[in-house]
Amino acid sequence: MKYEDLKLLDELREKGSITEEEYQREKAKILNGTPPPPPNSSSLGINENLYAVLMHLSQFASYIIIPLVMWIIGKDSSEKIDQHGKNIINFTISYFIYMLILIPLIILLIGIPLLIILVILIPIFIIIATIKAANGEAWKYPLSIEFIK
Repeated sequence: MKYEDLKLLDELREKGSITEEEYQREKAKILNGTPPPPPNSSSLGINENLYAVLMHLSQFASYIIIPLVMWIIGKDSSEKIDQHGKNIINFTISYFIYMLILIPLIILLIGIPLLIILVILIPIFIIIATIKAANGEAWKYPLSIEFIK
């Protein structure tokens, strides 16, 4: 009975009557009696893209603590979440180092405009990364040093 159902299901997929996602879901029901997890979801019970978006946006609430905790919690559930978390941590550490370098340069006056530019770019980059995450892309922040690979 299972094999007949699988054959019929395969024919429906080949004819284009059902999508690949529908095929996989129905195939799992036939073989296991349980459907596979929804597409693009993590074991955290939330869509991977949404989780990544929240990780990026959490930088506005807490520069490093919340994104770090979210990454530690989610990194084992999804490679995509792990990549976003690494990008965020690398960005945070890199830009913190840049700020530390620019502060003494304030004495030479060159540090002031560079520090202002850096402070303006940080939220812009976070917003760009958030939009990319919503579209399912892992975006490496510009000038980020890869501390965590």
